[in-house]
Amino acid sequence: MEWRLWRQSWRPWLRLFVMAAAVVVITQEGCVCGGDVTYDGRSLIINGERRILFSGSIHYPRSTPEMWGSLIGKAKEGGVDVIQTYVFWNLHEPQPGQYNFSGRYDLVKFIKEIQAQGLYACLRIGPFIESEWTYGGFPFWLHDVPDIVYRSDNEPFKFYMQNFTTKIVNMMKSEGLYASQGGPIILSQIENEYQNIEAAFHEKGPSYVRWAAKMAVELQTGVPWVMCKQTDAPDPVINTCNGMRCGQTFGGPNSPNKPSLWTENWTSFYQVYGGEPYIRSAEDIAFHVALFIARNGSYVNYYMYHGGTNFGRTSSAYVITSYYDQAPLDEYGLLRQPKWGHLKALHAAIKSCSTTLLQGLPTNFSLGQLQEAYVFREETEGRCVAFLINNDERNNATVQFQNASHELMPKSISILPDCEKVIFNTATVNTNDTKRIIRTTEIFDSMDRWQGYTDVIPNYENSSLLSDTLLEHMNVTKDVSDYLWYTLRFQHNISCAEPKLVAESQGHATHAFVNNIYIGNAHGSHDTKQFIMQSPVVLSNEINNISLLGVMVGLPDSGAFLERRFSGLTRVEIQCSENEFYNFTNYAWGYQVGLFGEKLQIHREENIHMVEWSKANTSLNQPLTWYKTFFDAPIGNDPVALNLSSMGKGEGWINGQSIGRYWVSFLTSKGEPSQIMYHVPRSFFKTSENLLVLLEEAGGNPLRISLNTISLSTLPKHIQYYHLLQ
Repeated sequence: MEWRLWRQSWRPWLRLFVMAAAVVVITQEGCVCGGDVTYDGRSLIINGERRILFSGSIHYPRSTPEMWGSLIGKAKEGGVDVIQTYVFWNLHEPQPGQYNFSGRYDLVKFIKEIQAQGLYACLRIGPFIESEWTYGGFPFWLHDVPDIVYRSDNEPFKFYMQNFTTKIVNMMKSEGLYASQGGPIILSQIENEYQNIEAAFHEKGPSYVRWAAKMAVELQTGVPWVMCKQTDAPDPVINTCNGMRCGQTFGGPNSPNKPSLWTENWTSFYQVYGGEPYIRSAEDIAFHVALFIARNGSYVNYYMYHGGTNFGRTSSAYVITSYYDQAPLDEYGLLRQPKWGHLKALHAAIKSCSTTLLQGLPTNFSLGQLQEAYVFREETEGRCVAFLINNDERNNATVQFQNASHELMPKSISILPDCEKVIFNTATVNTNDTKRIIRTTEIFDSMDRWQGYTDVIPNYENSSLLSDTLLEHMNVTKDVSDYLWYTLRFQHNISCAEPKLVAESQGHATHAFVNNIYIGNAHGSHDTKQFIMQSPVVLSNEINNISLLGVMVGLPDSGAFLERRFSGLTRVEIQCSENEFYNFTNYAWGYQVGLFGEKLQIHREENIHMVEWSKANTSLNQPLTWYKTFFDAPIGNDPVALNLSSMGKGEGWINGQSIGRYWVSFLTSKGEPSQIMYHVPRSFFKTSENLLVLLEEAGGNPLRISLNTISLSTLPKHIQYYHLLQ
């Protein structure tokens, strides 16, 4: 019904009521004009021309500057017009007023690379971004600002949000990167899916939305601003759709003078530890893109077009290091076929008739019980475009259209650029599949090559912070480390035949040591936030030391009142029986942030001498052990990955650069790890003597680690299936 009503909104579009997102001038005719990028009820207008645009999300810090050119070039070859990226506040302002825009964080260089290849850019400043990025992109120092309430009509938060947004806008302006200056940026985004939590803030939610929109518009970028999933986006900000099926779910713009834009078309979905990859077919993506265009849409962004890698500690809670590997360009930047090729053909088909789609008069009518047509006609030019749709997911359908019979495949859309001949069908894939080829170039199976260092287990007496209760994890670590030690000591006065240590946590994992002896670990999951570890213990007759290592695997990235989240231990006790226990929750606790090896940064070559390393055979399968070895880079230019299938949980570095967290021991319901291959960008390598360092939390065997190159082979057409991450 909503789309039937859409036809009624067409008349305002014909009046060409053009809205600008910058400073505007209203003429006597009611046309709102200004800058080089404007919009009306049909589309964005660039230099006076309406455009149907296909966009692809590529996040600059999830790849490397050496990869940017190739990624953007492949997107362009695939028919993409716009590169869309978030801006990552925590990377750029790690401390108040201290900025970092170097290396992978060089936003200006990334935007200029987009411009050099003749594409547009959409800059999603946020600065809250979610994006399965730790803390939703917020720098953790915000947490300690007095009286702050994130994403609300709250003066402390608005002050810092405006500061950072202004910083980014002024940086883009100074480089001449907005379209109004001749640059590539045609859209900017403020906030991100705020309506999901708006009600939690009561009256301070809507007022915050109005403030954010006004603040952004007053920055005078000369290009439109958008708010995604925000039906109350104030004029002139455009409300946009996120999801997999916006052609069906989007209620439309909140004004007849705004275009239908789709800012996130999820090409797959993020994956968590313990979870399987989500496979979305090329046919399904193409169907919903074609449907969105048929129903008045004019901008579609693929989230992600290239997902890349969550290097370092950047992923949010429980999210794996590989990001959207099933996108049209996989984690390594290789073509994911047939997805890439099928979408390229779709883009070409729609662009071949875009003039009529943008200027023609639309109609929509039934062709059968589950079949319909969307038709665009230019009466003066005599041109016509048709989308013939079969919504039946199981059966073919034969329909009559313009005195001709058309066979429609199940759940498919046929595009007829002249209303006669079909040039594209969403369910007909003419691109061959590709298979990922993994070639092992080296196995690190020699004991002589590895050295190990077992980290220090702290006790209460050498703790740096003391408290008489259990403290919240994130508030103590300030996100400088995943790790927080909780330590206590007590005199043995427990009359218990078979004592058991019980630790309840709202963190992500806990490792337990009693009198420096490792007794076990436990962890939660993305869907089960709270967990309990129970392990038998042997207590000394004198002083007992308990050292519990709380572990975070990324900070939370979504939800209201993010600043109030609690993580870490909530209850610790020695249990003798169900009804007999000794509670240590409110007790004298000592704390230490991070591991000793972390503080010394022994993953860096200049610091490895700061601890005493030994032959690895003395530390194999030991908890909290650092391993190091040296190796030469693989010959050639193919992407490179480490196979860490023999390890447990931890983090890896090549020449001091983190390739991300690994958690191989966390198995899916099928008994397999969520990820075993870890991308090492070629730019991380030297020609020879590359330093590999691993921090292993719970054991693992480095002697089975291998170095591999990644390439593709094309499969015959009769073999049509998807190859999952290996």
